[in-house]
Amino acid sequence: MALTNFILTVAGVGALILLTRSDVKQSAAIFRRNIRQIRNWLEEESVAASKSAEKAKPKELETQVHQKNNQKEE
Repeated sequence: MALTNFILTVAGVGALILLTRSDVKQSAAIFRRNIRQIRNWLEEESVAASKSAEKAKPKELETQVHQKNNQKEE
């Protein structure tokens, strides 16, 4: 009886380990895929932000130059 319980326990634990290992591997693959996607989104956003910042900078510089010119004329 004790031997049967031990064998059933070992078989149950072994099956649980096999199922858990495959589940962990699958979850890790999904996690890596999600991280890659998030990294791509962040890169796209930073590129878009830098492009919009480049467009905004010349306008600010022009207004500062005009203000300095106006101060010099006065």
